[in-house]
Amino acid sequence: QVQLVESGGGLVGHGDSLRLSCAASGRTYIVAAMSWFRQAPGKEREFVSGISWSGQRTVYADSVKGRFTISRDNAKNTMYLQMNSLKPEDTAVYYCAAKILEPVVTTPEYDYWGQGTQVTVSS
Repeated sequence: QVQLVESGGGLVGHGDSLRLSCAASGRTYIVAAMSWFRQAPGKEREFVSGISWSGQRTVYADSVKGRFTISRDNAKNTMYLQMNSLKPEDTAVYYCAAKILEPVVTTPEYDYWGQGTQVTVSS
């Protein structure tokens, strides 16, 4: 099994930045693609960004392209999401997800999920 723990969420103002982290533990050697999803109140969970094991392939939702940057450090078993120019519509619970096969997919077909971290952006 793989355990995922997100951190770094919080309350920020419009235009501020945050960096989320997702620490993996357990059988981390089986993890390939990883992604971030988010879910706002009353809405379905949506794909935010994903990254391949090597880090060479990244995928972003149109709504965050140019503002968010995904990265990972396999030596530390950690994935990151640098979020800049935050908007109130970015407010959501952000979830880390991992799958044992490539490639990154934008649907929630992942094998492991974290518990989520709340991000709130005030206007």
